[in-house]
Amino acid sequence: MVFQQALFAPEPVSVLHDAEGGIRYLPESIAAGTAQQWFEASLHNIGWLSQQRMMYDREVAVPRLIATFAREAGNLPAPLGEAFEAVRALVGAPFNRVGLNLYRDGSDSVAPHSDKTDKLLPAQPIAIVSLGASRRMSIRPKAGSGRTVHIELEPGSCLVMSYASQFTHEHSIPKLADITGPRISLAFRCYSG
Repeated sequence: MVFQQALFAPEPVSVLHDAEGGIRYLPESIAAGTAQQWFEASLHNIGWLSQQRMMYDREVAVPRLIATFAREAGNLPAPLGEAFEAVRALVGAPFNRVGLNLYRDGSDSVAPHSDKTDKLLPAQPIAIVSLGASRRMSIRPKAGSGRTVHIELEPGSCLVMSYASQFTHEHSIPKLADITGPRISLAFRCYSG
């Protein structure tokens, strides 16, 4: 199933219900001009890192570039301070860390996973703001029963996932050959320490 917004009145879409708010897609959460400014500044001002990871007994490149910042970091790039305040106000959570992913084109991806919860504050959500090219996110239940939901994450949108949903569902950004433009995700989390 693919969710797409209405042309004239974007409405929040509830993807999953749970006691902590489930998974919700909030289209046009960030004004288009602001989202474009954040995208341009992040694309050029972030010290993007390429990582290696062990997979099937060999080291492979992680198929995207990454960066991480604490809210109180002295080296917080300009658009991230504004983004922290906007997303904290939008979601109502005390986000204190942001992880950035740069998907350079459709060959960059992230495999199905759930966020690690050991350092997160229980009952606090995770909010993912999308900038740049639209990309599909797939969300599927861990138990193996139930359907996979696909959401087109458009620039300026925010996907909010409950802490509880990390125990029941996985999310991914699959490879798509027809995507040529870059996308940046800003994943805001509430760390406990």
